[in-house]
Amino acid sequence: MSELPGTPDCCWVVNAPKTGFPEFGGTQECDVVVVGAGIVALTAALALLDADKSVVVLEARRVGAQVTGRSSAKITTQHGLIYRRLLDTAGQGIAGAYADANRAGVNHIKELIDQLHIDCDYEARSAYTYTCNPQRVNDIHAEAEAARSLGFDARVHDQAPLPFPTAAALEFPDQAQFNPARYLIGLAGTVVQRGGRIFERSRAMTFERSGGWRIGTGQGQVTAPNVVVATNITVKSPVGYSNCTQPRCHVVMAFRTDTPEAVDGMFISVDDPTHSIRTGRDAQGPLIITLGPRFNTGQDGDVARRFRDLEDWSRSNLPVGEAVWRWCNEDYDTADAIPYVGQPDASGSPGFYVATGFNGWGISNGTAAGLAIASEVITGSSPWGALYDPARPAPDGFHQDGDGQSKVRDVSQIARCQGGVIDKGEEQIAVWRDDEGSLHAFSASCTHKGCTVTWNNADSTWDCPCHGSVFERDGTVIHGPAREPLPRREI
Repeated sequence: MSELPGTPDCCWVVNAPKTGFPEFGGTQECDVVVVGAGIVALTAALALLDADKSVVVLEARRVGAQVTGRSSAKITTQHGLIYRRLLDTAGQGIAGAYADANRAGVNHIKELIDQLHIDCDYEARSAYTYTCNPQRVNDIHAEAEAARSLGFDARVHDQAPLPFPTAAALEFPDQAQFNPARYLIGLAGTVVQRGGRIFERSRAMTFERSGGWRIGTGQGQVTAPNVVVATNITVKSPVGYSNCTQPRCHVVMAFRTDTPEAVDGMFISVDDPTHSIRTGRDAQGPLIITLGPRFNTGQDGDVARRFRDLEDWSRSNLPVGEAVWRWCNEDYDTADAIPYVGQPDASGSPGFYVATGFNGWGISNGTAAGLAIASEVITGSSPWGALYDPARPAPDGFHQDGDGQSKVRDVSQIARCQGGVIDKGEEQIAVWRDDEGSLHAFSASCTHKGCTVTWNNADSTWDCPCHGSVFERDGTVIHGPAREPLPRREI
């Protein structure tokens, strides 16, 4: 496999301040334990602290370096063709609540940036949904009509402000973009200033109910009457959300450009394959950032090909130069395009709150989710009623498990810096060969439900095709639902 262009890292994370919160240890108590340190978690933590609740935040890795920090970071209420869909499938009440919640999320982000003076490259931009297919023009007009009925300023144009022709584009003005990693680090600093306790490299491993909740990290235990699990997909829940959501990834590339003004806004297409576009910057200057179409986590045996396809598309359509950054990110889709947020089982698991299934729109929805959970803890109700109902069932057959895509006959087929899965007796072994030729072996069974992992040949990770757990090449968990690493094996 030829080497991919660009540094395999996220430009937002690399260009954010380094954090140094302590590891958790010992025994502590608080009113609310927040598991995770993404946009849901830190939004909720700050709102809870403002209501005089004591809060402990447990982050398994680093603040700002996970799913939120690696997102496209569009602060927008425009989510593709969502409003026509919600009006048709869920009705006026739910569609209106979704619009209100995301408006609140967008406004809350701006208010916090202004009030807390967070340096996060916040820039006002219009958001556009566009098509290059004349047969999809009616879809753009239908979405505009739906959005206007819900109070949005929705404007239809024939041509999007892009350097290639479009058949139609829907503009939401007065939206924004930012560096999400810098934003989260700014929120985390305020959480600590207001009395919250944040711990990094402190993975929540055990969840026990005994009067309140006892959350164990392996190095200590924190007890509280309330726990918020905000970990992309829930690592623990009374409801099995890994069985009613679909994990999916997309690839992202950031390119140098001498003409960033050629991309005047934030864009997502409704065509297949879809692409998303925005501008940004790193320490060396302006960037054009493009995202490729989504694909199910762990169900593609050649993710590197997706980066090559995205580079080809970007160079064919945009004024891009050197490819300088590339990364994958993951989210979870729900069948009805609405996240699961709140307390799924108030009688059986009181004080247990979740947030998951953001369908790729976790900046505005995630902020609203944090506010909704804080409101439930403080007042017993969410500002948006049953919108995010975490107990609603998913339709039968929505989630389909996949198979690993990295089987090889023997280790001789595994090149340097690559991985594969071999059979050893009745067990499947995940084998990675380092750049010096040495082999490293692990169980290929995901520690969540036992599905056989796939080698991601672009990110050098082991990805679960069933429920979306992602492991480092050394078997360490990046994010769940798995909590335990892949066990080492001998070959």
